[in-house]
Amino acid sequence: MITVKLREEYIKLGQAMKAAGLVGSGVEAKIMIQDGAVAVNGETEYQRGKKLYDGDQFTYHGETVQIVK
Repeated sequence: MITVKLREEYIKLGQAMKAAGLVGSGVEAKIMIQDGAVAVNGETEYQRGKKLYDGDQFTYHGETVQIVK
């Protein structure tokens, strides 16, 4: 499992994907999210700007990423 540490109260999904090293750019994250390839807390997510808080997690291509404070 990959962890992304929060610097503020939340991080947006696209930014979290980049921070975890799962995508190379915001554009790539946007495409993957819009294609339904990302699940946040077990639910398919289509919003690139979805706010993730401490304790949230998302999965992408078999990788799980935990958001921690």
